[in-house]
Amino acid sequence: MIFEQKEIRLKPYARGFHLITDTIIAEFPAFSKIEKGILKIFIKHTSASLTINENADATVRSDFEKHINILVPENAAYYEHIYEGSDDMPAHIKASLLGSFVEIPITKGVLNLGIWQGVYLGEHRNNGGSRSIVVTAFGV
Repeated sequence: MIFEQKEIRLKPYARGFHLITDTIIAEFPAFSKIEKGILKIFIKHTSASLTINENADATVRSDFEKHINILVPENAAYYEHIYEGSDDMPAHIKASLLGSFVEIPITKGVLNLGIWQGVYLGEHRNNGGSRSIVVTAFGV
């Protein structure tokens, strides 16, 4: 059994959805030693998220941002948690809706993603800053 884990500090991203697949591969090549296994990526924040979706057309990511802002608007009259700005409470809701981790099969030392799939960082704050992810690979 092989087990590897690393914490990666991502550069700050603007609000929106950003492909981070290449960063994960570059910063964590340990999974290449695994014939069959799982890569788990966990984000250590409550106002950012991870998801897997289209990796080819950037308009998918901009449409994601537009739609989730309609789904979870800023300045809702019923929000009580408003101390850190109008984007804070919606960021927490968006992060919970999308999730804090993704899992990807590892097959013959490579991530077994679909041809059009990539890992997205969902940055839900206007100025979220640098984010930390914990990447864990295990398998045989």
